[in-house]
Amino acid sequence: MRILATFDAKDYHDTVGVYEKYSVRGIIMREGKLAMQCSREGEYKIPGGGMEKGENRIQALIREVKEETGLYIIEDEIEELGEIIELRRDIFEPTKKFICHSLFYYCRTEPGRQDELKLTASEIAKGYELKWVTPEEIYRRNILIEKDPWIIRDTAFVKMLMDGSVQLPRMNDIL
Repeated sequence: MRILATFDAKDYHDTVGVYEKYSVRGIIMREGKLAMQCSREGEYKIPGGGMEKGENRIQALIREVKEETGLYIIEDEIEELGEIIELRRDIFEPTKKFICHSLFYYCRTEPGRQDELKLTASEIAKGYELKWVTPEEIYRRNILIEKDPWIIRDTAFVKMLMDGSVQLPRMNDIL
């Protein structure tokens, strides 16, 4: 998968181990708006997450998007967009360097089919809900509150969509 960006906090100089994680992110667009998780504070996060034991990337993508948005991805129409790599000191184990590979996929969903959200306890606590928002609205809001690494990562990805360095396939079908 093509590397879109690397964010390196360079705060792990005295670490002795490495924790490496792969996560998947679903980019879903309808009528010029992206499907996003929106917190009570108004921060926007691209739906997705980590793989569970025994899952491959596509299975994880389908499960995570369904849990966080209720939307059903059409598996045969998933397309790779690129990867963002994050390097920093692990917040849970400070003796380790954390390497996060976020794999972004363009997803088409089944029209008119949507379930209730199945959020984690932390997502419920943050008040996440599905919102359809233009890339410009996401960028304007997130740039004001870039406090968490995942918001910085997702805001950077949205900016890449806006500036054309990442292009969604079949744009004529979705705008």
